[in-house]
Amino acid sequence: MIIALLILLVIVFLLALYFFGLAGVFALLGVQYDSNWSLLVFVVSFFILSVIVELFTKALFKLSVQNIRGRTKVFIIRMSFESTSNWLVLFTVDEFMRSITLYLKIEIIIALLIALLETAFDEDKYKRIKDD
Repeated sequence: MIIALLILLVIVFLLALYFFGLAGVFALLGVQYDSNWSLLVFVVSFFILSVIVELFTKALFKLSVQNIRGRTKVFIIRMSFESTSNWLVLFTVDEFMRSITLYLKIEIIIALLIALLETAFDEDKYKRIKDD
């Protein structure tokens, strides 16, 4: 019971980070949305779909960099995978929601920003890769 509560607490915390983070980015980029409820639905949909897409993206990334040496090359490949998958999820959620409208340029900016943040927080795993 305590473990389930802890897992639920972590999920709620992550959703809150995504909610306030996207609310801030939307405010900076001038994105209009109907209500906070529509933003919450957007964030939850984005979160759920991105977890599913990330499973496939991580597998493809690991297969792609198995024989590649050099942190810079791995970073570029990772940013490519992460930003493309984030953009795909943003585009999909945006197309299904009528209460939030994102323009292509804003989708790309947000996808790159999320990819950069995910890579920065997960960079420790790739410190052991030697540069060529």
